[in-house]
Parts: sequence; C-alpha cells; structure tokens
Amino acid sequence: MKHSYNKPRIVRRLKIIEGQMRGLQEMVENNTYCIDVITQTSAVKQGLSNIEDLLLENHLGGCILDQIKSGQTDKARTEILKVYKLKRK
Repeated sequence: MKHSYNKPRIVRRLKIIEGQMRGLQEMVENNTYCIDVITQTSAVKQGLSNIEDLLLENHLGGCILDQIKSGQTDKARTEILKVYKLKRK
C-alpha cells in the first residue's frame, strides 16, 4: 500500500472486525440463536466491504493516478479493469 493516508482507519476497522470474529466464535460455542449469529456475520461482511472500499479508493486515487501521470497507461488500465472485476464478485 504505497499511499497510506487511510491506513489508521483501515487498521482500526480491522481491529473491530477481529473483535467481531472472536465474538462470533463465542456465539457459536455458546449455541447462540442462529439469527443473532447471522446478524453478526452480516456485520462482519459489511465491515470487510467497507475496508475493501477504502483500499480501492486509496489505490485508485494514489497508485493508479501515479501510473497515469508517469505514462504507464497500459498498466493503469489493466489494474482498473482488475479492480472492476474484483468488485463485481
């Protein structure tokens, strides 16, 4: 991650998700009601999606922009298409 202006936000969010994952494990071990577990897994997925968005924003606004400015347009185009395909999954 060359441009790390979102790094503190990303690390903070990863720590939150880490705690949510530990909580999920405890919920399963304690036979928590299935809907409550599913609600928590949904929150984890949304948290990961938010982190992914920050990383992509960072990459597109930093690394890709730098590639374009330095004349590496083919590389930039390839990476933009790769990001697009990843987000469609």
